[in-house]
Amino acid sequence: MRDTAELTEPTLDEEALWQALLGREALPGWFYGVTSQGIVCRLGCPARPPLRRHVRFFSGMPQAVAAGFRPCRRCDPDGARAAIHAEAVREACAAMEAAVARGEEVPSLAALAGRAGYARHHFLRLFREVAGVTPHAYAAALRARRLGEALAEGERVADAVAGAGFSSESRVYEDGARMLGMTPGAARRGGAGEVIRTAFGESALGPVMVGMTARGVCAIEFGADEAALLRAVQARFPQARVEPADAPAREAVARVLAWVEEPRGALDLPLDLRGTAFQKRVWEALRAIPAGGTVDYAALAARLGLPRGARAVARACAGNGVALAVPCHRVIGRDGGLRGYRWGIERKAALLAREEAAAK
Repeated sequence: MRDTAELTEPTLDEEALWQALLGREALPGWFYGVTSQGIVCRLGCPARPPLRRHVRFFSGMPQAVAAGFRPCRRCDPDGARAAIHAEAVREACAAMEAAVARGEEVPSLAALAGRAGYARHHFLRLFREVAGVTPHAYAAALRARRLGEALAEGERVADAVAGAGFSSESRVYEDGARMLGMTPGAARRGGAGEVIRTAFGESALGPVMVGMTARGVCAIEFGADEAALLRAVQARFPQARVEPADAPAREAVARVLAWVEEPRGALDLPLDLRGTAFQKRVWEALRAIPAGGTVDYAALAARLGLPRGARAVARACAGNGVALAVPCHRVIGRDGGLRGYRWGIERKAALLAREEAAAK
């Protein structure tokens, strides 16, 4: 049987739910009503646990409302306040994006919080819950993206650094590899000088390609044929020099093919992941899901401390360009549906089936 890694089945007994309540364990889809107060909370509510005799458990919010319970104002089980918070964060993100686009200073946390009508510390917590990162990290990612775009268009490094809102060109050079995946000079040349070695193989899931830089695997792609796979890596790294496989790339694709045949344990490869700090955080969480296991988007967000971050987690999964080694195929819908997959739903289903069979 596939290990779903989540305690969300209707077969849960009340003792298990009570223990989860006492431990403030977030179990997506489960709620409890407090008869002495007439309120319903989501499991994981930070409020002090009620007496056991005053508790009723529900596997859905509609059932609790039908039973006469009103939503807790603290944990917001029906998400009404969450929608308001999400809109405030969306507007803050838009304000920062507009400032970076104009080459202006990004609004401070205090300014963003004041505009939204929240206390500074409260807005910081809400922003992190909704966006998955702090406003500071979000602004840094925006500046890095603006810098990369300007350099790719051929702007002088000094002009691009200033236009993206960085105060120090030397700091950008120090952190260039972390922000851009290459030095600012290489980014200005559109990745020119970056060498990606590509190796191909035929797997049970179709043609596969591994792309490697000197730092590690930067791409694992499935596609219709070698030409389509090459187009995929060239689209992601438009000015990098794509060259035939060397020994490390051939070894990497051999390990990928062997893992597809027998998907047990992790696909252990040196990785050169390109993404934001939040994306990398999600990708690391994905790598912790064992072969044969799955988790839903909301539960994965909860593991990351982001109870309202399911959509942000889904976007990070969609941005993964390293199939199998970063196993985004193990994330499913709360109802067990497969949802989207960059390399095709059919391939996702086949992967999960092969992992389930190997785990038996």
